[in-house]
Amino acid sequence: MKTKPLRTYLIWAFALAWALQAAAIAFAWRGDAQAFRLILGVSMYAPFAAVLLARIPLRGMGWKPVLRGKTKHFFAAWFGPAVLTLLGGALYYLLFPTHFDRSGALISAQLGEAGLAQLEATGMTLWTYVLVQFASTLTWAPLFNMLFALGEEVGWRGALYPMLKARCGTARGRLLGGLIWGVWHWPVMILAGYNYGTQYWGAPVLGPLVFCLGTAALGILLDWLYEKTRCIWVPSLAHGAYNAVAGLPSLFLAPAAARFSTLGPAPIGLIAGLPLFLLAALLWRKSDETAA
Repeated sequence: MKTKPLRTYLIWAFALAWALQAAAIAFAWRGDAQAFRLILGVSMYAPFAAVLLARIPLRGMGWKPVLRGKTKHFFAAWFGPAVLTLLGGALYYLLFPTHFDRSGALISAQLGEAGLAQLEATGMTLWTYVLVQFASTLTWAPLFNMLFALGEEVGWRGALYPMLKARCGTARGRLLGGLIWGVWHWPVMILAGYNYGTQYWGAPVLGPLVFCLGTAALGILLDWLYEKTRCIWVPSLAHGAYNAVAGLPSLFLAPAAARFSTLGPAPIGLIAGLPLFLLAALLWRKSDETAA
């Protein structure tokens, strides 16, 4: 296999994303959370842009959804992330019951005085707000997030993973692709506390390393869905669903327990991520046996 398209793609994917992450980090240091989130949203299309700049064909990635015979994979993409994430969150709180907070203190802190005042103005209670978050996670949020996740999925599952699998085999290619995907996030994680915060145990090194385990596992699942459906929208939907549901278990986290974020309760933690890790291990082992 020619290495030039792979090398060119990776250079562009990292250069574009890390330039945008540098801008996002600058805004984070200034306390501008809105600009920080906006730029990170734009950066999700860096892999798509890299595909175009590396002249990797978009044709054949599966742009026309074909649901006939693939309905179960479509529903797995939509609802599977919520099942795995909530199972992982439940496991975390079973092991660490003192980390579970029924008072909603963390939610109140996240909303701030202005957010709480807005809730009161609309007649919503804090727990009504939580129910709305759960409902949106299972309905429209995965579809909305899919439009952003598509920018990454075209680059990762549509371009990078096929090149790596052709070069290294399915099992090794998936694993390597997931590690690359994780490293791609590192600057904003290390310098701005993205996903794990800045005060967790082992900061700022442990979080990015644990995150790579999560991207390796999730990458296996997303690529399996892509192979089964040959439709780039399906892994994009699953990716969007994970982004939508990932923060839900943390709504009940006691603020003092935030220093254990590399364990959970979000699915990027070692304990809360166990359902995903186990499923990914089964799929990875199956792909390894198939290759053998």
